[in-house]
Amino acid sequence: MVHAPMTPSPVGSQGREPLAIPSLDGLRAASFFLVFLGHAGLPFIPVAIPAGFGVTVFFFLSGYLITTLLRLEVEQHRKINFKHFYLRRLLRIWPPFYLVLAVACALALGGVLGGEFELPSVAAQALHYCNYWLIEHTAKGMPPGTVVYWSLAVEEHFYLVFPALYALLVRARLSGSQQRAVFFALCAAVLVWRLVLIHVLGASFERTYLASDTRFDSMLFGCSLAVAGNPALDLPRKDRPGFADVAFFVAGIAVLLASFMYRSEVFRETFRYTVQGLGLYPIFVTAVRFPKWGPNRLLNLRFMKYLGSISYSLYLVHHMVLIVVERHSRRPEITGPLALLLAIAISSAIWYLVERPFATLRKRLTHVSAAPARVAQASR
Repeated sequence: MVHAPMTPSPVGSQGREPLAIPSLDGLRAASFFLVFLGHAGLPFIPVAIPAGFGVTVFFFLSGYLITTLLRLEVEQHRKINFKHFYLRRLLRIWPPFYLVLAVACALALGGVLGGEFELPSVAAQALHYCNYWLIEHTAKGMPPGTVVYWSLAVEEHFYLVFPALYALLVRARLSGSQQRAVFFALCAAVLVWRLVLIHVLGASFERTYLASDTRFDSMLFGCSLAVAGNPALDLPRKDRPGFADVAFFVAGIAVLLASFMYRSEVFRETFRYTVQGLGLYPIFVTAVRFPKWGPNRLLNLRFMKYLGSISYSLYLVHHMVLIVVERHSRRPEITGPLALLLAIAISSAIWYLVERPFATLRKRLTHVSAAPARVAQASR
C-alpha cells in the first residue's frame, strides 16, 4: 500500500450523497456498436470510421474510470490497496474471458467456427500476450472471432504498471494539474516512439496498432482527464451547456472527423491515436456534465445503459457469433441483425450467471466508501 497526503474531498465522498456518473455506460454501448458494425461490414457504415476507433474509446474510458477510482481511494483513505486493486481487476476480467475462450476453443475443435486450432496461439491468449504474438506470428491457430482479445492484453499490461506510477505521483505530492502534465508528457513520448518505429525502424503498422507500448497513450489521455478537470468530481453538472461548452464539444467532433477522413497510412499509425485522444476529451466532458443535452440523451437511454453494462461480454462474444451466423445463415441480409441479437442474449446470460456474482465479490474489495455508483459497479 502507498500512503499519500489527504487532498480535498470531491463531491460524493466523506458522507455526502454518492456522485453518479452519467453517460459512461452509453459511451460503452456506442463504442461496442462501432466495433460490431466495423466487423459486420454493413454497407451503410462509413469506411472512414474504423472498428478500431471503438477500441480507442474503450481504452480512454478504462483509463478514466480506473484513475477516478484510484483518486477517490487516495482522497478518502490516503493509500492505495494494491492487493485489492489487482483482485478486483482479476475478478472483473478473467471469469468471463476464460469462459468465452474455452467455448471458442471447443467450437473451433468441433468445426463449428472453422479455422485452425494451435496450442501456442491459444496459450498466448490465455497468458495475455496475444497482442505481441499477433505481431510476430499473425492470427494463425487462434479460434476465429477471438483475435479481438489483443485489446484485453493491452489493458492488462497497463494495469500492471499504472497503479504504481500513480502512487509515485501521489507520493511526490503533485497536484492534479501536475499529474495531468506528466500523463500528457508520457502521451507525447509514446507518439515519438511510434514515429521512431515507423520512420526509423521500419516497423509494420500492426506493430503500432497492436502493441501495448504504442497504445498506452489512449488510456493515459483518459487518466489525465480523471486527475484534473474531472467532469464527475471537479466540474458542476448542468442541464444545458453554455456557448463555450458547445464550442468545446464541436471542436472535439471536428478533431475526430479529421482523424477519420485523413487516410494516410503513416498518419493513421503514428498521429491518429494522439489526435483521437485529444478529440475524445471534450466528448467525455460534455457527456458527463450535460447528460440531458442533445445527443447525450441517447447515451442515457435505459437500453443503452443496459448494453453498456454487458459491453465486456458483448466484446468477447460478438465476433465469434458473427462468424457462426455467417457460416450457417442462408440470408446474408439478416446476418448482422441476427448476430447482434444473439450476442446480446449470450452476453446477458454471461452477465447474470458469471459477471454479476463476481461483481458482488469485487464490491467487498472496494476501498471507496462513497464512490460514484456507476464507477464502483462498472469500472473495467
